Amino acid sequence: MKLPRRPAEEVGFQLAPMIDITFLLLIFFMVTTKITRDQVKLDVRLPVATNAVQPRSVEDRDLVSIDAAGNLFSGSRPVTEKELAAHLRQRLTDFPPLRIYIRADRVTPAKRIKEVLRMAAEAGAIDVIFGTHQQE
Repeated sequence: MKLPRRPAEEVGFQLAPMIDITFLLLIFFMVTTKITRDQVKLDVRLPVATNAVQPRSVEDRDLVSIDAAGNLFSGSRPVTEKELAAHLRQRLTDFPPLRIYIRADRVTPAKRIKEVLRMAAEAGAIDVIFGTHQQE
């Protein structure tokens, strides 16, 4: 007695989960890119350096900006010296190690930058880099 054959099931590729993941990744990258751009919107003209090197990644660093008037910013938020020092200490406690990216305007007095470096050292920063533009 011959048994009836079952029809062969078609092996298929499920597209719905892949489309979901693609859209989630797209939304993630759109949001993180906007946050990074917002942090750099401040009017800070970076100094020019002949041997400037673009950092590989600054996302893991705390962004501190100093405008031409000497005002301090944590990300894009204006802060006082006390607020910045407290923020850096809290950042070290929450997400060690503390790495800082300083974007200082080209006319910012060295004294002001030195004050920020002192705050970073007191907070426990292990790595500080400065933002510059490469000379063309």
